[in-house]
Amino acid sequence: MLSRPPVPSVSTFAARPDWDVFCRVIDNFGDIGVCWRLARQLAGDFALHVRLWVDDFDSFRLLCPELDPGLSIQVLQGVEIHCWETCFTPVVPARVVVEGFACHLPETFVEHMAHLSPRPVWINLDYLSAEEWVSGCHLLPSPHPRLPLIKYFFFPGFAVDTGGLLRESTLRARRLQFSGSAELRSAWWRELGSTAPPASALLVSVFGYDNPALGDLLRAWEISEQPICCLMPLSRTLPVLDAFAGRSLGSGDIIRRGSLEVRVLPFVEQDRYDCLLWLCDLNFVRGEDSFVRAQWAARPLVWHIYPQQAAAHLTKLDAFLAIYCAQLPQASSVVLRDFWHAWNAGRIETMAWGKLVAALPQLREHALRWDAELSLQEDLLGRLVRFSCSRL
Repeated sequence: MLSRPPVPSVSTFAARPDWDVFCRVIDNFGDIGVCWRLARQLAGDFALHVRLWVDDFDSFRLLCPELDPGLSIQVLQGVEIHCWETCFTPVVPARVVVEGFACHLPETFVEHMAHLSPRPVWINLDYLSAEEWVSGCHLLPSPHPRLPLIKYFFFPGFAVDTGGLLRESTLRARRLQFSGSAELRSAWWRELGSTAPPASALLVSVFGYDNPALGDLLRAWEISEQPICCLMPLSRTLPVLDAFAGRSLGSGDIIRRGSLEVRVLPFVEQDRYDCLLWLCDLNFVRGEDSFVRAQWAARPLVWHIYPQQAAAHLTKLDAFLAIYCAQLPQASSVVLRDFWHAWNAGRIETMAWGKLVAALPQLREHALRWDAELSLQEDLLGRLVRFSCSRL
């Protein structure tokens, strides 16, 4: 790994960039969450000159609070960030161009790519899936219909013949340092203006889409034999929590009912969210970015997959469960599968929660094994950089 470069200013970047990463913020921060993480790792782990093009600075700012929405170009954490405006200003394309999730590059930019020598390596970074077909489609070339350009499809995945998962080189070391330091954990709570719950409490985080099953879960937690502290960053789950509380809630609010305490947190940036995952005994996550980070947290998790028409998302859910549960004892596997399906269907029975709690010790051991095994694979960015270099 190259040493981390000094943080540059905009004026430092004059030559043709190494990488361009394009992102449209479609919904729920998943697209920008992945692209921002990718750009930061390119700059941090590989000392590359990266331009990140984003069409929605207001949404992006929630993940990156230091972003100034009034500046169309700025450098943050070593990444040159550009506002991707409707009227695209022509620039010289980078040596590698990443089209995040088929966001469709500006036509003038594509035309410019075709006239460069050597032409850029053009990659469409697709969505994560554990489905078997991903291995066969990963790195397939797609020639442009009229220009001398080839776009390659890069599929993140869990198998060695896919694109892998995003993972910074320092991630596991940072997690171990945080988990082993009472001082770092106390500092995290202080930064949130809060304190750690009693050691006897089960600590749970919930970050998800709008889900009526959350109401079922809150009622089950309220009558739990064990105290439960739920940390809930602001997200689309808030309306269900409002209904449970009988009032409108916001960041900093706390609800206490029976055995349950719910703390409403602000929308936290990526690094602080990692710490939240590391702290908790169980993490409810959604989409792609938080789903992957929960696996790197080596803690039990419940995934709310992004809903698709004709229940196509359930095929993806089962594909992941098939590989994730393969080494779980049968009883724990059934409990986890049933709970994940109930959560995604929008209805949780109190008995289902009780079964999941009983399985948590085995699920914790499994999460540690899963993290250790996945970490033996090359990460997504290592595979992506290696492939791009082979095509330059």
